[in-house]
Amino acid sequence: MGTVRHILQKKGHAILTIDPNSTVYSALELMVENNVGALMVMDADRFVGIFTERDYARKVILKGKASKETLIKEIMSEHPATVSPNNTVEECMQLMTQKYIRHLPVLEDNSLVGLISIGDVVKYLIEEQKFIIENLEHYITSH
Repeated sequence: MGTVRHILQKKGHAILTIDPNSTVYSALELMVENNVGALMVMDADRFVGIFTERDYARKVILKGKASKETLIKEIMSEHPATVSPNNTVEECMQLMTQKYIRHLPVLEDNSLVGLISIGDVVKYLIEEQKFIIENLEHYITSH
């Protein structure tokens, strides 16, 4: 089974970030512009949390707050579940399933080095299965 490092090698290490003092509205604009469901919250160069569509739905809309007035730091998820580049894809699947989350920040030496989503995990697994099937087909036809 592959690791988070394998996913990041294909996907890249680009991370969309937002300052904790930004408004929820500006975060939503950034998410829509980039077609993503989560932003990493960075205070200068320090990872302090994650802001997701779920945070917006549960902590802004349902609480009657205004997106243009509410700050990210008021509703972000602090201390989210994280993984390292050495975690296996299987461990990520288990963590995402147990915690009902779709995004995992990737930390190495306490620095944010990437982000993987459930979509990245599924894509990796599909590609891995395809590779195995192709190798088995090649083995069968060559013998």
